[in-house]
Amino acid sequence: MSFKSWRSYLIFKNSVDTKHRYILDEVSKEFLNSIIETCGDRERPLKAGSVVWRAQNGHSWRPYYQHNPETEEDIHIDDFPAPFPKARMKPLVDSAAEGRANSKGIPCLYVATDKETAMSEIRPWLGAILSVGQLRLTRDLRVLDFSVEQGKDNLHLYFKEPAPEEIVRAVWSDIDNAFSKPTKASDLKSEYAPTQIISEFIKSKGYDGIAYKSALADGHNICLFDLEAAEVVNCAIYEPTKIIFDFKRVEEY
Repeated sequence: MSFKSWRSYLIFKNSVDTKHRYILDEVSKEFLNSIIETCGDRERPLKAGSVVWRAQNGHSWRPYYQHNPETEEDIHIDDFPAPFPKARMKPLVDSAAEGRANSKGIPCLYVATDKETAMSEIRPWLGAILSVGQLRLTRDLRVLDFSVEQGKDNLHLYFKEPAPEEIVRAVWSDIDNAFSKPTKASDLKSEYAPTQIISEFIKSKGYDGIAYKSALADGHNICLFDLEAAEVVNCAIYEPTKIIFDFKRVEEY
């Protein structure tokens, strides 16, 4: 089963945004099944032992003591920044925040392919101190790659349905760009609904996670459905030294 129209993702998005979210209509169910039918060349194996990265804003404190030989006491002198403990570098099992690929309360482990991407994804400010964890995959994983068509022109305009292979390319372009679309703090969390539903469906089909292109750095983000699929091996603290913005003028019509 392939996608019925080059507009299949847009139809699905409109449906789950404004009509049926928890009990999907038949058109939405067919769309999800078409993802599985057309995703064969997007499966990516991740080997056990592979290294991924995760960053969080904030840090712990490590007390510094100085020994007084006269009193044989350790005197507290100061506290210095230290990375979060390893356990703190993973989401809470019973209090997961909502994300691009998970609903509130359902934890997923968001990691990145390199530490620069991991740090960029949390959008730090100058002067912030970040805790950055290096994680190692605990087993072989199978993820779906949602970055193949990312960044390519998805402003399709067809006056009639194109050839089947072009329909597949157009729909996957929309899906890939939806996963990588930058978000703002003011965005409604409900805008995550389409990608959350797709991710949960992918999970139900036995995949271990999804990968998608970062909109803020050169690497990829990976959402792992099992928190135990990766273990934290070490942590360090970083601070941003330079933040570069790039602007373009918006044309007025």
